[in-house]
Amino acid sequence: MVAQKSLTFALMGNQNSGKTTLFNRLTGSQLQVSNFPGVTVEKKSGPLRDYPDSVVVDLPGIYSLSPYSAEEIISRNYLLKEKPDCILNIVDATSLERGLYLTLQLIELDIPMTLALNMIDEMPSLGRQVDVALLSEELGIPVVAISASQNEGVSEYMRVSMEAASRHEKPLKPDLCSGPVHRAVHAIAVMIEDHAERAGVTPRFAATKLIEGDRLFTPELGLNENELEAVEHIVVEMEREIGTDRLAALADMRYGFIAEIESKVLRSKYASYEEVPSATLTLDRILLHRWLGIPIFLAVMGAVSWISFGPAGQFLNDFLAGLISSLGRLTGESMDHAGLNPLIKSLVVDGIFSGVGSVVSFLPMILLLFFLLSLLEVTGYMARVAFMLDRMMRQIGLSGASMVPLLLGFGCSVPAVMATRTLPSRRDRLLTVLLVPFMSCSAKVPVYGLIAAAVFPRHVALVMLCLYALGMLLSVITAFFLRHTFLRGEASPFLLELPPYRFPTIRTLARLVWRHAKEFLVRAFTIILLVTLVIWFLETYDFQFFPASSPDASMLSVIAQRIATLFRPLGFDRWEPVGALLAGFSAKETIISTLTVAMSGMGTTLSEALRQIMTTPAALSFLVFVSLYTPCAAAVTVMRRELNIRGGFFLIILCQTLLAWIAAFFVYRLSLLFERSVPLFIVSLIATAALLTITIISVRRHDKRKSSL
Repeated sequence: MVAQKSLTFALMGNQNSGKTTLFNRLTGSQLQVSNFPGVTVEKKSGPLRDYPDSVVVDLPGIYSLSPYSAEEIISRNYLLKEKPDCILNIVDATSLERGLYLTLQLIELDIPMTLALNMIDEMPSLGRQVDVALLSEELGIPVVAISASQNEGVSEYMRVSMEAASRHEKPLKPDLCSGPVHRAVHAIAVMIEDHAERAGVTPRFAATKLIEGDRLFTPELGLNENELEAVEHIVVEMEREIGTDRLAALADMRYGFIAEIESKVLRSKYASYEEVPSATLTLDRILLHRWLGIPIFLAVMGAVSWISFGPAGQFLNDFLAGLISSLGRLTGESMDHAGLNPLIKSLVVDGIFSGVGSVVSFLPMILLLFFLLSLLEVTGYMARVAFMLDRMMRQIGLSGASMVPLLLGFGCSVPAVMATRTLPSRRDRLLTVLLVPFMSCSAKVPVYGLIAAAVFPRHVALVMLCLYALGMLLSVITAFFLRHTFLRGEASPFLLELPPYRFPTIRTLARLVWRHAKEFLVRAFTIILLVTLVIWFLETYDFQFFPASSPDASMLSVIAQRIATLFRPLGFDRWEPVGALLAGFSAKETIISTLTVAMSGMGTTLSEALRQIMTTPAALSFLVFVSLYTPCAAAVTVMRRELNIRGGFFLIILCQTLLAWIAAFFVYRLSLLFERSVPLFIVSLIATAALLTITIISVRRHDKRKSSL
């Protein structure tokens, strides 16, 4: 039995190799798991279940120790500077070659290390088998076959890892590979041995970084000009001998060694991957079809919207809203019987039950949407969407890699902005962050649902779908504008290994849905509750802190009326919707609670009150403004931190709000012409925006073709 002591384990592996799933198994956490590369964008840590004094650090997925993006730098710097007691290297057994490329580089660090051969349960269906014992012998490190999703072999792997860390068992063969490149590595390693020791790395690792020309690491070695010239001379001689450049030479050496290992440890009854009977290949022939792929994607998203926002979602919302309303009414009657102060009753019934309850009533619709989107993501379909849209997105200066944070933006802008760390260039990160607010996050769903149900009761799903589409189309137009003005340049290359389709377990989906429900309820009973109480206070009292004689005399009314003139061209200038927009800067859900509290004294239902204060064009204008203006305070804070922009940041926020005002003004003025047939106008508006987007892409292609001639 290994003596228990405080140990630190670094969990390393390729993106989408099951790293986060293994972390959850080892620690009992419930981090988001996805069948999409790049879910983990910052390091997370947690204590081991059976060894509470020891910690596992889940690092962002990388493919090599030659970092190009922010999260790859996080992973490498942690290994070099924090010096964990053991590296837990997870490798996808179905993509052995790709995973072992990182493994060879990790072995060069000469840190205690174990290898978890994950997804071993999928190998029989591929007609493959891995000799785990022989693989361990060839690599010189312990190897354990596991299935993190099925929790098979995880306990054994942790036991083996604890032994390796406690006994400080370093790799038995830290000097793998051979050939001319290997000789060059050795020659440089001998020359810089003292520098590598001072930098706290092995001479072999330092030598490979010098050969690669790693600009982030080379200065840490402190070589003088003569030593750098000697290194360059060795590298040039190596390139001349093998007839290729230094980066290709290192890659060829490693892949050559990996090929030798695979020939020994991997057995397959099929001559090639194409011969393997696979549902993935069959589905991809349809879903990734050159002409049918995009229409199928649009049809899928249309079905998701109809199911979430149509009769099913509306029925669930109405049921929960009725339940909350009945509970609020019973509470109010009980307070009347108890003879409590009417102001206290107003606070509880109008403030909490009506304000917060109106937001909570949309929980079923939001969870239904998240369930369907999670299903598409976990199965692997969303990764294919990014692949399909890569060529189209390049016409506006982005790559398919930007689809990851943009798709996350439909859930919440905060993790979406943080996910831009996976993008390799600052230009791509900046452009993608600026586009995230155009994606309608889940916080906007209650606003869309309430206004649409009140003013467009027969077209709720259509209105909500069009608002989502409008945001996406305007993001395309904005990206095209920025790409030709302030953010010139081409998008970074996009490499994506499509994961196999995997049908998620009910437990996995239930965890994802519960996580979103928990986040929503926490926001509802913290931020939204606090803002609702503040709004109730401002709507109930005047500036002398006496109960307002009428709603128009309240503090909220007076403040909102001061700026209502700015919104008169958009069709709404009453203080209720304007005050709701002001509250929406903190969190978009508070728009609903603010409207509910502000109109609680009108003696009618909220839907009827909305129809009284808003015409149909004004309601449409209001929705467009909500969909496009500045995101919530939390998202704004994260945007500022990620962009690291000081002076110009508030200008960006102002421009976003101004764009929302212009779009709402345009929609309002045109909708006046179609007031009797607003759904027709909505469809026409989206069609016009779509045609404009297609025109932009066509012009971009024409210019590119012309420049190539």
